[in-house]
Amino acid sequence: MTRERLYLFDTTLRDGAQTAGVDFTLEDKIEVAGMLDRLGVDYVEGGYPGANPTDTEFFAAPRTSHAIFTAFGMTKRAGRSAANDPGLQGVLRAKAEACCFVAKSWDFHVREALGITLDENLETIRDTVAASVAAGRETMVDCEHFFDGWKANRDYALACAKAAYEAGARWVVLCDTNGGTTPEEVAEIVASAATVVPAGKLGIHAHDDMGLAVANSLAAVRAGARQIQGTLNGLGERCGNANLTTLIPTLKLKPDFAERYEVGVPDESLSALAQLSRAFDELLNRPSNRHAPYVGANAFATKAGIHASAILKNPRTYEHVTPDSVGNHRRLLVSDQGGKSNLLSELARVGVEVDRSDPRLDRLLADVKAREAQGYAYEGAEASFALMAKRALGRVPDFFTVESFRVMVERRHNALGELVTMSEAVVKVTVDGEPLITAAEGIGPVNALDVALRKDLGRYQPYIADLRLTDYKVRILNGGTEAVTRVLIESTDGDGEAWTTVGVSPNVVDASFEALVDSLTYKLLKAGAPAP
Repeated sequence: MTRERLYLFDTTLRDGAQTAGVDFTLEDKIEVAGMLDRLGVDYVEGGYPGANPTDTEFFAAPRTSHAIFTAFGMTKRAGRSAANDPGLQGVLRAKAEACCFVAKSWDFHVREALGITLDENLETIRDTVAASVAAGRETMVDCEHFFDGWKANRDYALACAKAAYEAGARWVVLCDTNGGTTPEEVAEIVASAATVVPAGKLGIHAHDDMGLAVANSLAAVRAGARQIQGTLNGLGERCGNANLTTLIPTLKLKPDFAERYEVGVPDESLSALAQLSRAFDELLNRPSNRHAPYVGANAFATKAGIHASAILKNPRTYEHVTPDSVGNHRRLLVSDQGGKSNLLSELARVGVEVDRSDPRLDRLLADVKAREAQGYAYEGAEASFALMAKRALGRVPDFFTVESFRVMVERRHNALGELVTMSEAVVKVTVDGEPLITAAEGIGPVNALDVALRKDLGRYQPYIADLRLTDYKVRILNGGTEAVTRVLIESTDGDGEAWTTVGVSPNVVDASFEALVDSLTYKLLKAGAPAP
């Protein structure tokens, strides 16, 4: 059976740029465009040339791309010709192979927002498309608020779509701009639009205000749409747009779609999708959604012991696709909800080899559950879990022993007369039977403790020379004056490996110090430091 081609249109750099807290630089846009091109999307919408300096410079920048580079703009203003509309001409002058113009298709918006007649709006659509086609651009029209418009005035919404198609638009994209349409409504309305525009020229642009953008996009495909617009990681205004990192694997891996449709994303790109999703979040300097479908860190994480046992026998029992198909991996979490199957799987994953009949495993599992009840969370602190397991199995030497530490925080005037707050820490450790006392200042108590602890570890000092802390997170586990605090510290070294350790205490400094000591110990083990 011949599969129909579906076309993926990415609007991360335009619609995604409207996400609260997201602000792309020119360099960011160039890098993201490269990511999208390597992924294999068909169209990359770069922004609105002429609307702001960054978008204008972006379209002027040299590029090589397999994707069709697309400029976004508005239809021309009523009452002036296409040749005399500066906004339209700015889009047509941009270095782009295609142009996408947003047009009103809800009669309420035409009258209230544009303040023109319904016929004048149809004329602006026809003239804009004709000018773009004449300029040699592949032309698309985003019919804004199409679904709300269809519900209010079906004939007029369809007339807008028909005007765009008859004027020469390659794609007529139906937009659920407010994100308030259900999949059943989408299917009905797209099928209605297919009576005036051939289905092979229809697209869908869904917003996620009800959490249905992906479902609505798939419903539109079933009803005849052949272009899907979306963004990386679901970026977009308000609640976001249809998430391409969810749509792409669904289209490629689920038989209902994969057997009927073809998309341009190759298998090798799909198998790197999780890494691309996280790299994109890194570029935005924001945490990745651990619960994101397919690509999230918890997408294939199992906590319940009975589930973990079944997965070890056959992963299909609790996995709808294989993790490696999207570049992710399976995690059987060690927690108070897990059993021995989880424990054995996690031990293997962190490189701790042990016989499943070893009696120490039962004690280790009991200790894990007891510490989880105290507030420890080993799901995100694998280095501390590995150390705990190795200690239970007698595989962690006592490289050093902490005898005591003291921290002081002082607010004072410095030599320049400026009022500053400084912290000072003193740490006493024993290495090879020799007491070592170090002191250090820092910008805060944890920083001072970190500097003091790593200042002198005797003969182990060379093994920690390239260690550095990269992240520090604090979470209050319960309220009140006796709140329990959980601290997570992420560390890295010259090899580029990153690891996370955890500490828990009613005292935030004590919890931090526990995580710091675990980080140092993990580094010494990793570096192959000799036992005392």
